[in-house]
Order: sequence, then C-alpha cells, then structure tokens
Amino acid sequence: EEARAALREAEEQVHTRALALESRRARLQSLQQASERLVAQRTQLETQATDIEAQLRMGSEPDARHEQERATYLEQRLLFDRALVVARQALEDLAQETRGLEVERSRFDAASNQLRDAVTQRRVDEQGARVRSDSLRTSIETAGFDLDALTAALSEDADDATWRARSEDIAQKMRRLEPVNLAAIQEYQEQSERKSYLDAQLGDLNAALAQLEGAIRKLDRETRSRFKETFERVNAGLQELFPQLFGGGHAYLELTGEDLLDTGVTIMARPPGKRVSSISLLSGGEKALTAVALVFSIFRLNPAPFCLLDEVDAPLDEANVARFSTMVHDMSEHVQFIIVTHNKATMEATSQLCGVTMREAGVSRLVQVDLAEAAKLAGAA
Repeated sequence: EEARAALREAEEQVHTRALALESRRARLQSLQQASERLVAQRTQLETQATDIEAQLRMGSEPDARHEQERATYLEQRLLFDRALVVARQALEDLAQETRGLEVERSRFDAASNQLRDAVTQRRVDEQGARVRSDSLRTSIETAGFDLDALTAALSEDADDATWRARSEDIAQKMRRLEPVNLAAIQEYQEQSERKSYLDAQLGDLNAALAQLEGAIRKLDRETRSRFKETFERVNAGLQELFPQLFGGGHAYLELTGEDLLDTGVTIMARPPGKRVSSISLLSGGEKALTAVALVFSIFRLNPAPFCLLDEVDAPLDEANVARFSTMVHDMSEHVQFIIVTHNKATMEATSQLCGVTMREAGVSRLVQVDLAEAAKLAGAA
C-alpha cells in the first residue's frame, strides 16, 4: 500500500513536471517567434532608412524644370478651384430658381384646377338650360302652339322681362276675377303673425350666422398664427438637430403654398458631402435619421412624459447609432425613452434593459437589468 501511494505521488509529480515543461516550451517558442519578428522589423527599418537616405540625396539636387512644372500645376489648380467655386454658386442659383419655379408651378396648377372646375360648372349649367329649353318646347307644343311660328311672330325688340311683367299683370287680373274669400282677412292676420315670427327667427339666424362667421375668422387667424409659430419653431429645431445627428449638413422645412390653412410642408435635407434634389434619393439610414430629427424637433416643442421608439436604429450604421444614442441620452433628462432595439450600441447607452430569454426550450422568461446597479456589483466584486 505504501509503495502504491508512493507510486501515485511520483506519477502526480511527473505529470506536474510535464505540464511545467510544456508551458516553458510554449513560452520559449513564443519568445523565438517574437525575436524573429523583431529581426524582420529591424531589417525592414534598415531598408527603409537606406531608401530614405537615397531619396534625400536625390532630393538635395535642385531641379529647375520640376519646380517650374510644379508652379504651373499650382497655378492651374488655383484656376480650377476658382472655376469650381463659380460652378458651385451657379448650381446653387439654379437650385434656388428651380424651387421658385416649383412654387410657381403649384400656383399655376391650383389656378388651372379652378378654371377646370369653372368649365365643368358651365357645362352643367348649359346642360340644365338645355333640359329647361326642351321642357319649355314640350310645354308649348302640348299647349297647341308652334314654336317656330311663335318665334317668327315675335318683334325684334321683344324683351323677356317685359313679357314676364305682362304675364304677371294678366295673372293678377285673372286672380281678381275669382270669387272673394271672406276668410282672407283672418288668414292674412295669421300669415302676418307667422311672417313676424319667421322674420324674428331669420334675424336670430342671421345674428347667429354673423357670430359664427366671426368665430370662424377668429379661429382662422389663431390657426394661422399658431401654425406659423409652430412651423418656425419646428424648423429651427430641425436645423439644430439635423447637423448633430449627421455630423454636419443642413435641413429645413418649406411651405408648398401661400395660404397657411391649405398649404403643405416639404422637408429639404442635405447630408454632409451630398447634393440631392429630392429626399427620395437618400439612403434608408439617412431617411431614418432625417425622420428622427424631425420627430425630435416636434417632440422638443411639445414633450410628453415618455417616448416609445421601435427599431428606429435598425437601418443606421455604427457612427449614426452613436450620434443617435448621444441625442437620446441628452433628451432623456426631460423625457423617459422606451426603445425596442436589437443594436448592442443602443443597449449600451441605456440605463435599464428589459428582455425575454429562453434558458430552456419552450420556456420564456422576462429579464430586467439595471446597468448602473450591475456596474456597482461588478466593481464591488
């Protein structure tokens, strides 16, 4: 038994010594590789030093022809830079003129639509007049008269108003020949009282209508004032937040019409290093950041207790996610943000994490982590 115990102890010592020997061999091999890399780097540096000395010796000899070509190229570069500045200014002027033409085209389209509606109304009126003419022709023929003969018998100075007046006069004379209605006085009194009542109702309605129209005008003025103020504040917020999210560039809001009650709003966005004529030409991430800038500018104007963002950072790259997270962190001092995301960088910027884990197949479990508390526990450990 003692021999077996000694044998086991000797075997353990042999195993320990073998592990230590293998570790020293691995370390020795690592040191040899590091030494070889240092030798290779030294050889490379010596070669570079030799090349640099040769270049310095060659560059110490002045070459007048190269200096002259260099001066010529510099002069041409200055000319090209000036031409580029002029071309960029011309392009900006053309863009401004294009926006003005777009506004003018919208105004012309509105005027064209009004004229089209007027033409349609004229056609409807013409159709109604034609229907009335056919009805009158039918009535004349039913009465046993010939329309052509009546038209030929009319004098050249015949007037519709005169004929209507004569017709009404004859109708009144015919009504006077009717039997006398003995109850007409009582009916007249009743109708007079009803007329007085209806006149009073009409006066009340006119007063209410005038009051309502005054209220509508007041609401229109208030709506225009509030819309203009809100538009300017949102536009200022967009111009402030857009460069922060994109790291440069600029964006602004533009009205499509002159009437503030009927106008539309267009967003113009130009990321740094790009010149786009339409927001539809932006990438998915740029469109998402532009929308975030607009939403945050509106949210700053009228903040709520909390804000829910669902996969907003999905189309963003790492740099844009970092700027987005910074802005959310700054705004979280006044508003509580709830973010649904799968992005690790966004998760790192949050203070609390809530998720669903499945430690066992088919069994889901809700998990909540306070990152500040976790950091404290990790520091204590």
